[in-house]
Amino acid sequence: MNALTHCLSLALFTGILTMTSCSSKKENMADEQKPGIEKAAYGQLPDGQTADLFTLRNAAGMTAKITNYGGILVALTAPDKDGKFEDVTLGLDSLSSYVKNNPFFGALVGRYGNRIAKGKFTLDGKPYNLFINNMGNHLHGGKVGFDKVLWTATPVEGNEPALKLAYTSKDMEEGYPGNLSVTVTYTLQKDNALKIDYEATTDKPTVVNLTNHTYFNLTGGAERDILDHVVTINADKFIPVDETLIPTGKLQPVAGTPFDFTKPMVVGARINDSTDTQIKYGGGYDHAWVLNGEAGSLKKAATVYEPTSGRVMDVSTTEPAVQFYTGNFLNGKVVGREGFPYKKRYALCLETEHYPDSPNQPSFPTTTLKPGETYKTTTIYQFSTKKE
Repeated sequence: MNALTHCLSLALFTGILTMTSCSSKKENMADEQKPGIEKAAYGQLPDGQTADLFTLRNAAGMTAKITNYGGILVALTAPDKDGKFEDVTLGLDSLSSYVKNNPFFGALVGRYGNRIAKGKFTLDGKPYNLFINNMGNHLHGGKVGFDKVLWTATPVEGNEPALKLAYTSKDMEEGYPGNLSVTVTYTLQKDNALKIDYEATTDKPTVVNLTNHTYFNLTGGAERDILDHVVTINADKFIPVDETLIPTGKLQPVAGTPFDFTKPMVVGARINDSTDTQIKYGGGYDHAWVLNGEAGSLKKAATVYEPTSGRVMDVSTTEPAVQFYTGNFLNGKVVGREGFPYKKRYALCLETEHYPDSPNQPSFPTTTLKPGETYKTTTIYQFSTKKE
């Protein structure tokens, strides 16, 4: 073989290797974009039970990581305006961290999300007493709410992978009457939306108000606080509270107050308005907004826009209200992934729900569930981008 033939042969061989390599990379990339769901062991709970971690992936490359301990959304990625996927939630680095010190990051909340005054309510003439865990009131299901139990998980494969979680709350668990059978299904949709469907039935009259308590920061990786996020809330009224964050029973128009998000508003613009009593009570925003539109029908609740990343999150729900919370009680003591301390206002929550303290407020929409009825709600967190 002369030198010219040798060079041509080497070039041809190199070209074939390069083409094969490129083809292999393309196939691997295609495999990575295939929708599906993967299961892995997440760790052992103090009682010896094992929790699992499920990773849902859609065709666009978005992922949602969910553990059946507390139904916690551990991580959720979304692309920025340049197509870069980053986690847009606050989360902890291990199962043990969630067990020891989790301020409801990503958790399913029940039986009753938000507060019930003094941990007491009366149903069909019978009084019930609940665990007191927040300023003399009952909050988010009590000492061992749905965020602290192990759910039965069933993966659902398909173009839109889903995880179905089931849990039966026994009669008088945390003081609530009735055996309540609950299913919550997370679906990662192909249009970069995370859909959450809630269902529950009971064998005895009870009260139910389920929600998800994910902390969002659209900067990706919680690089800074959320005061520059721009929020719109589809609500002309909100629910004022007393100093312990229990509703006064009245609905107040948002017009002319720091609670007016009917048009896009920067979160930090009025969050420290010391002249507003409601801002003082909440230490910022920690209130329920009464959504416009018919309760029970799927409607736009809120939109969040983060200018630097270009990320947009639209929240739709069948619920009558949304609790807008701006991480006022975060103080840096909770250390997140990669040793990152979560400081005050490093996230915001949009918890779709019924009104707080409804069992004690006759004028509020009922949260009573009776035998033969089915509690059924849907919430969707839809992600997109826009460039200024």
